[in-house]
Amino acid sequence: MSPVPGAGWLADGRPALRRCFAGDAEEFASNYWGSRALFSTAAELSGSFDDLFSLEAADELLSRRGLRTPFLRIAKNGSVVGDSQFTGAGGVGAEIGDQVRDDKVAALFASGHTVVLQALHRTWPPLIDFATQLSADAGHPVQINAYITPAESQGFSAHYDVHDVFVLQIAGEKHWTVHEPVHVDPLRNQPWTDHSQAVAAAARDQQPVVDAVLRPGDSLYVPRGFLHSAKALGGVSAHLTVGLHTMTRYLLVQELAALAADQPELRTALPLGFDPGDPAQVATELDKVVALLTDHLRTASSDDVAARLQRRTWSGNRPAPLPPLAHAASIANLALGTSLRLRPGLRHRLVPGDPVRLHLPDRTISLPKTTVDAVTRACSGEPFTVGDLPALDPADQLVLTRRLLTEGVLVSSTA
Repeated sequence: MSPVPGAGWLADGRPALRRCFAGDAEEFASNYWGSRALFSTAAELSGSFDDLFSLEAADELLSRRGLRTPFLRIAKNGSVVGDSQFTGAGGVGAEIGDQVRDDKVAALFASGHTVVLQALHRTWPPLIDFATQLSADAGHPVQINAYITPAESQGFSAHYDVHDVFVLQIAGEKHWTVHEPVHVDPLRNQPWTDHSQAVAAAARDQQPVVDAVLRPGDSLYVPRGFLHSAKALGGVSAHLTVGLHTMTRYLLVQELAALAADQPELRTALPLGFDPGDPAQVATELDKVVALLTDHLRTASSDDVAARLQRRTWSGNRPAPLPPLAHAASIANLALGTSLRLRPGLRHRLVPGDPVRLHLPDRTISLPKTTVDAVTRACSGEPFTVGDLPALDPADQLVLTRRLLTEGVLVSSTA
């Protein structure tokens, strides 16, 4: 279980995350995150998820948005159907053959198949905004899928996910059962199919830790590794699966091992004629490697590890969408008095020095040392007015903000 950050970390300033569970935020971080499932009712949450998604939204995506695979999966009783059963060409000017066919989807849904709309954090505007905020709130990359299930149908049998999940019930009712893990805290390369017999036995024989019916506005938190299955009741059911791709301590191990490649002694070839199947020969080399690796670990720099983690994880979620035409107009019309802000959801790190370095997910921007106070204010997340930045005259503020607008760091605060 991850340690809890400082007091107030989960206060009202993290609105997307706080929508996903009821009760005390610090208690969730201490007692549930990564370790226990939690069912929250709509009454406890004091709201609904109607602003995020609906059955009407699903119909629009499936019929009017030119959706293509892999943004759609269809399954029944745990088996995924082939793409060719629900895709085809889109007509004149859109002949690509992997586009979703609404008539085929309708027929499959009518015959009891579950529709899975994938990566809605890339295709549906309210969920794009929600995922951007949630990723910033939680510090972990976010993906969002929707599961729409016909009455009395089950899309997938008991299984576990390799990421944490918030289930947000959108429409209808669905009966959920959640069981303790058979493989605790699975990594991304440790899918449930590696333990399919144990999963089936536990789901059949063990008492569930959650046995509840989710209704619109209810939520369910399922940590990675916890077994779960769901069945629609009495009508069409729809829920969002909000997946948090959890960063783990093993990720630090991987990056430390990657940094070991910088040590010449650890790149040395094994002896000529080495037999990898001989434990005695392996033991001789292993002793040397353990000693060298131990020395490497003692001197490893947190700055170096952080830099590698940044490159690996910051691209997991895109920042808020940037409308190209409107943004180009913002650059062209920039003037003293223009109101700007940091692009929501943009991961960044400012390192003072000469030059000042602004680290972004895909690059690093170098700026003059004299801009450090102005860049700090501009990247604070609070709106500001060009002309009011500290320690720079108006002309230099225009140069700086135009550069940061062009780099996609800043956006109009009215956008």
